[in-house]
Amino acid sequence: MPLGGLLALCLVMAWAWKRQRRTENAGIVDVIWTASIGVLALVYAVGADGWGPRRFLVGALAGLWSARLTVHLAKRVLGESEDGRYAQYRRELGERFDTWIFWFFQAQALVAVLLSLTFLHLTTAAEPGWRIWDLLGVALWIASIAGESVADGQLRDWRNEPGNKGKTCRRGLWAYSRHPNYFFEWVHWLVYPVMGIGLPFGWSLWLVPAVMLFLILKVTGIPPTEEQSLRSRGDDYRAYQRTTNAFFPGPRRSDPDHALTTS
Repeated sequence: MPLGGLLALCLVMAWAWKRQRRTENAGIVDVIWTASIGVLALVYAVGADGWGPRRFLVGALAGLWSARLTVHLAKRVLGESEDGRYAQYRRELGERFDTWIFWFFQAQALVAVLLSLTFLHLTTAAEPGWRIWDLLGVALWIASIAGESVADGQLRDWRNEPGNKGKTCRRGLWAYSRHPNYFFEWVHWLVYPVMGIGLPFGWSLWLVPAVMLFLILKVTGIPPTEEQSLRSRGDDYRAYQRTTNAFFPGPRRSDPDHALTTS
């Protein structure tokens, strides 16, 4: 199933690449990436041979997560100009951008399939019966979806207010983390390792949130997002960086630069 899913997704990503050449909006890759993970989870839930109730639960949790985030991203891609990160790559790479973005899309297909192996592991587990870890996984899922939905809504409302153009959102969850949406997205990937505790080779599922944390902190998440924020909001965002945790939520810090200018 994973190999077939990879082939199909590579073809879909090739179509998406052709579409972005026409629309000049590479953000479609984020929509397809999120949707594909949910589709793969549902395919595993239907086709795997593990304990039925667990298969249903895993398919439902991953499918609902995927559906919410896919709709959210699709509205943004269809209703706004290209994400600043991709637009910057387009400017920097010039004629090389099309080749680079093609392989970037294909890499996202591979990453989606690799991440989906988490769901395959759980849906093929034959051990019957509910356990406390399943309940804790569901509770963690609820917290992650609620937190990410609230963060997305707070940022959307902030951006919709004309007076906030060029300013940094410090409202609600954004007062405690510069990227609460990324944080709760990462929390979502903790759900499945928790559900895998006690299952054969369940320990291996912890590799996924570990890799996700590395990607968010060092590669595709926070670094390019913050570079774009600095380009678009300058000193206002630098002040935000000095007072607010980058990822894990925590209390705000005082701004030493602000203290110097007011003393």
